[in-house]
Amino acid sequence: MAIPLRQTVKVGGYVAMQRMRKNEKYALVLQLEPLYQCNLACAGCGKIQHPDDILARRLTVEQAVAAAEECGAPMVSIAGGEPLVHKEIHKIVEALVARKRFVYLCTNALLLEKKLDLFTPSPYFSFSIHLDGLRERHDASVSRRGTFDKAVAAAREAKRRGFRVTTNTTFFDMDSAKSIREVLDFLNDDLQVDVMQISPGYAYEKAPDQDHWLQVEKTHQLFRDAFADGRRKRWRLNHSPLFLDFLEGKVDFQCTAWGIPCYSVFGWQRPCYLMADGYVPSYRELIETTDWASYGRGNDPRCANCMAHCGYEPTAVAATSASLREGLRAAGDTLRGQVANISWRGRVGSGPHHPEGTGTPSEERRIA
Repeated sequence: MAIPLRQTVKVGGYVAMQRMRKNEKYALVLQLEPLYQCNLACAGCGKIQHPDDILARRLTVEQAVAAAEECGAPMVSIAGGEPLVHKEIHKIVEALVARKRFVYLCTNALLLEKKLDLFTPSPYFSFSIHLDGLRERHDASVSRRGTFDKAVAAAREAKRRGFRVTTNTTFFDMDSAKSIREVLDFLNDDLQVDVMQISPGYAYEKAPDQDHWLQVEKTHQLFRDAFADGRRKRWRLNHSPLFLDFLEGKVDFQCTAWGIPCYSVFGWQRPCYLMADGYVPSYRELIETTDWASYGRGNDPRCANCMAHCGYEPTAVAATSASLREGLRAAGDTLRGQVANISWRGRVGSGPHHPEGTGTPSEERRIA
């Protein structure tokens, strides 16, 4: 695990304060969707199916900031749609960073190199680049050839300019333990991103592809096999140890979707960004009027095979904070991650190369 120490301390303090106040339902991460429009049509995306008048809508800077202030989450994940299409996205990021929120801007990176000059590196800000595998696998996932190479080039350039670069990767039933290890090795050792986020595919109701979602047992087996050789401890993963245990089936959790509330051009989405059972105008109304007990595996058939981070990472974080043993375990992983980051940032030279990777095995690593 390689979650930054600054973020670990701030989020840990925030969670501890919520526990002291006996506040059961609190926002850990704000899922901010300032638009639904995108420059890709990924097979697993359910956001771009809206009519043109909805795709043309944008949240203002003021609306984005107000949502963050209203829910109080210490972290903000800016998604969509493609955030870099938004003409004021840099102003939204700047305003959130000024308020000391940890901001992850999720992007397919097609526009990233052109937009880099609009942003300023900060320990509170990361570009989170969508990469669903190596070249062939990723390009098939986003339905456009050449996207992988463009995203990798943009990630390298962002790192060269001093930005934090993270990745988010979703795995589906066509993936294997071998393909998971290959892409995470590439991201960790060759591209050398700061941290990586992973998730099993979830059954988006509006997604064009409804045939390749993972079932729970297959998810458990897939991640058990992928983590079997101990690489899980070496990879710089942006997850709590308990969430990774959850993916392997070592522990089970209830969904706590209120931990990652979603705010979009429609308002606060009920119950999470994967399901749209209506929208409400305020965060308080979302928390107080949603029948949370009716959602999650065993409660709603639509949730039967969901193991997505938006429902279960907050549960894992809460469980970690409630256990001295798990808290010490997470702290140990964080410290090991800091040592690993210092080590690999100090190395220069050619690293491991996969034939489906960058295509330039002799290229010198550029370290921000």
